[in-house]
Amino acid sequence: MNAVQPAGFVDRRTPRTDRSNDHPERRQFAESRDGLTPDVRELAEGIDAFKLARHRRFVTLTEVMEVVKGLGYHK
Repeated sequence: MNAVQPAGFVDRRTPRTDRSNDHPERRQFAESRDGLTPDVRELAEGIDAFKLARHRRFVTLTEVMEVVKGLGYHK
């Protein structure tokens, strides 16, 4: 079903292939890492890397636990 789209319409459901720098990636902890302990900085960087790899803006608690375990945490 091919519907005619109005001029200037951008279908955001289609994946972008150009990945231009018109909108830089947002990182949750990028601006506030100065006062962090090394362990907390490592967690922040791990979460940001997880989000970047999966094109996610937010993570669930399950995904945070996945990052924590990936950094070597175990019970």
